[in-house]
Amino acid sequence: MRGLKPEQNTKIWEKLGKKFPASCLNIEENRGILVLNADISCSYDLMKYLKEDAECRYNVLMDLTAVDYLNKRPAAERFEVVYMLMSTETMHRVRVKVKAGDGVKVPTVVTLWKGANWPEREVYDLFGIEFSGHPLMERLIMPDEYRGHPLRKDFPLEGIGEDYLIESILLKGEMKK
Repeated sequence: MRGLKPEQNTKIWEKLGKKFPASCLNIEENRGILVLNADISCSYDLMKYLKEDAECRYNVLMDLTAVDYLNKRPAAERFEVVYMLMSTETMHRVRVKVKAGDGVKVPTVVTLWKGANWPEREVYDLFGIEFSGHPLMERLIMPDEYRGHPLRKDFPLEGIGEDYLIESILLKGEMKK
């Protein structure tokens, strides 16, 4: 698989180990890809370093998503925001994970990768995880009036009774006439 370079993993691992303290960053390897478990307090600095350092050069944000670990982890670590980065120069990939509790804002990376704009809004819309410093933190997929975040584990499988949405849509239609 492209992007799996053990020698590059070792080099980046050592470099990051010197730059960031163990309290801020835990590094592991999973299926040939470096996985960086970053503390939320230094996550932005890590991402900026990964993009701007001459040896790292992770200039592409390939993916940004989240995972809900309800009842599997302490409440302060309920969510995990996951970033997949790639360097187009070295074709090397790295995964960054940032744990966050409910109501805790994760620093935005839109200032580093403009392509993070919509994925961060999607994570906010579907999981309720907010990104501090985001230029337009509002719903992207669900209607503005929608109550809740449907990809949370505590969201009811049958929904929450969206009749209120139909009424608001009808009211908006009447206002336009």
